[in-house]
Amino acid sequence: MINRRQLLGFGAAATLALAAGCTGGAGSDDTATGDFSGEVKGSITVLTNRTDLVGTTLPEYAKKFEAKYPGTKVTFQGVTNYDNDVTTQLSSGDYGDVLMIPNTVALDQYSQFFEPLGTAADLAAKYRFTSPATLNGQVYGLSLGGIAKGFVINKRIWAQAGITAPPKTPEEFVAGLKAVAAKTGAVPYYTNYKDAWPLGEWNNQRAVFADPQINDKFPADPNPWQPGKIQHITDGLLFDIVNQKLSEKDPLTTNWESSKPMLATGKIATMLLGSWAVPQMQDAAKAAGSNPDDIGFWPFPYRTGGKFHATIDGDKLGAVSRNSGNKATAKAWLDFFVNESGFATDQQAIPPAIDQPLPASLQAFTATGVELLEVPAATTNSGREDEIIKESEIDLKGEIYRQKLVDVARGAAKGDKDSFFADLNKRWSAARSQVLK
Repeated sequence: MINRRQLLGFGAAATLALAAGCTGGAGSDDTATGDFSGEVKGSITVLTNRTDLVGTTLPEYAKKFEAKYPGTKVTFQGVTNYDNDVTTQLSSGDYGDVLMIPNTVALDQYSQFFEPLGTAADLAAKYRFTSPATLNGQVYGLSLGGIAKGFVINKRIWAQAGITAPPKTPEEFVAGLKAVAAKTGAVPYYTNYKDAWPLGEWNNQRAVFADPQINDKFPADPNPWQPGKIQHITDGLLFDIVNQKLSEKDPLTTNWESSKPMLATGKIATMLLGSWAVPQMQDAAKAAGSNPDDIGFWPFPYRTGGKFHATIDGDKLGAVSRNSGNKATAKAWLDFFVNESGFATDQQAIPPAIDQPLPASLQAFTATGVELLEVPAATTNSGREDEIIKESEIDLKGEIYRQKLVDVARGAAKGDKDSFFADLNKRWSAARSQVLK
């Protein structure tokens, strides 16, 4: 799983709240002042999961910072098994000066380990993706960049099929894949069934309705797989693609690493992933001697109010340790890294600073008429969706039931689209009744 989102450091681990007895290393309640006063000088240690950049790119950013602030020294500590290992460091109290917040830390524990960086009102006016790090009106982490959700495509192959603009409806999309099958030698769509995690990307398309309340409304809906509902639209498209033999012949033999050069060279036309995958595919194209400009990014084929909409969300959150002995320099580094280093641009990610331009690949994406949306987390029904997922045993955010969907669609399991969706609705509705009673 590591390679799938090595773009910036997106975490794949499940959220595991730190046990109450494991937080002894956190600062006492009266130390989280958000006071970063003092001279910016001296040494700091920065924890990162980007072990591939510790000896190359990151030191270059550090040189710029040290030139801006003479008398400072930035040292990087690369951590391969980041979430698990840094969780242990949190428990010990020794977790550097600046770090990415591990997925294992629950939001209500942020104040135990990290310094508040400012108020939600102030920082939300300057930065994207502050909501996930906001607790009691204070922001404890800044995203290092963001991604958009959509289809990574080989533009050359789609153009050979006669299509140069994103399809506007699921029906147009299927028709486009049929044209790819008929006019090119490429696999129209690749599921990555065996590695499985890419199937979870089909759950990341809720922005298509342009409804800021959708995450609150979703758990209250007893039948999300009814026609016209988000799950019927998204899962229905996946079902139709496989059912109409527009995906790889044998999904049991798919391979994520192999799929990258296959899409890059035009053996595959399309995969639902996210903008984080674009530079990976472009690198694969360069390595194979193909044109990296062949790689494009298209929105999910559904429009609301005449517009495409795509979900955007943030990367790992950078934070200042409450136990740092040099908080002034730690905060200066975090501000520099987010605002001045160029890291997000170098990674073709959405800059966290609102006033900075999108990378070229996403400028082309928005030029197709796509509106980028952060979909707010549920408030009234906060946590209810996860409870329903657990009760229904439908791993909505995962891949198991979508592997079953692919099996039904290709005839390897009993049923059809209607029966499969009816069963999902039945189980979801029963679980919802238990959770929301």
